[in-house]
Amino acid sequence: MGPASGSVARQDWAAFARRFLRTAIGLLAGYLTLAVLIDPYDSGRSTLFSAGAVRPQGPRTAAASRGRDPAFAGAVFGNSHIQLIEPARLTAATGIPFVQLSVPGTGPGEQLALLGWFLRHHPAPQAVILSVDDFWCTDDPALPNDKPFPFWLYSPDPLAYLRGLLRFSVAQEVVGRIGWLVGARRKRAVADGWSDYELDFLKRGTLDDERLRVMRETPVPDAVALGKAGPDFPAADRLGTALAALPAETAVVLVFPPVYAAGLPRPGTPRAQAEAACRSAAAAALQRHGRSALIDARRERPALHDPGLFFDQTHYRHALARPLADEIAAALVRLRGTP
Repeated sequence: MGPASGSVARQDWAAFARRFLRTAIGLLAGYLTLAVLIDPYDSGRSTLFSAGAVRPQGPRTAAASRGRDPAFAGAVFGNSHIQLIEPARLTAATGIPFVQLSVPGTGPGEQLALLGWFLRHHPAPQAVILSVDDFWCTDDPALPNDKPFPFWLYSPDPLAYLRGLLRFSVAQEVVGRIGWLVGARRKRAVADGWSDYELDFLKRGTLDDERLRVMRETPVPDAVALGKAGPDFPAADRLGTALAALPAETAVVLVFPPVYAAGLPRPGTPRAQAEAACRSAAAAALQRHGRSALIDARRERPALHDPGLFFDQTHYRHALARPLADEIAAALVRLRGTP
């Protein structure tokens, strides 16, 4: 092969590389355009194909649609430790249409992101209910999450949203939503986001599960877990900042969810002191919003010693959840009647 033929080969490869690059850029741009228009999780960034209903999916992504729904004026935030509170029960008692935005397996970082999303679409909500559990007792300002969470979906940054759309799992959701939109019979998820985990536990026969019984009855250690001792609790600081920005008319109820007696620390131990400090920080954050109330469902009472009311140390049953919902509703009624 002579010099001329070598030069031609290089030119051919360069031309091929340019065509390949243009094609790749075109495909990427085309996919992003399609994904933005389809809006796979119905986030409202595009309303071209908004169907006014939630496609069946996990709560981590379904909250994008539910959290912007104008039909709701109140929301519940937390994880599975507040999941059993029925929004319909709250609505019936208060007249406020509630949505459940709790997501199992999440901590303060994820929950504050969901609160921010809800407030961007409901700048003057009638009520906000927040569950603060042991996950909030971290001294790490990064508020790390143990399980994957789509922060990009709830980000106010358009570039973060576009980067999130480039995930393979999201591309699958784009295809899935297209199929759902054109389907003759669309399955719809529960509009208010309530999920009854008691049914799931009972289906698995966990009332007689020896493993769960041992987990429930084993006392927590007296020592403080690493990163839980304080004295700084950045999640409470961020919560206080968020609550301070709420309109004065919004009623806020902070809930310390129930814990089975064996899951509570022994009085006077380092763990008890650390948990008390964490709850005090959350209570202080709550004081930054005037129309607020605190419900401590961890306080000592006979129900916390009844194993029939708990599946494990932190997941309780309807017999405990319904009175707690009524207590929350009563607090909201009092707050909304207070000038």
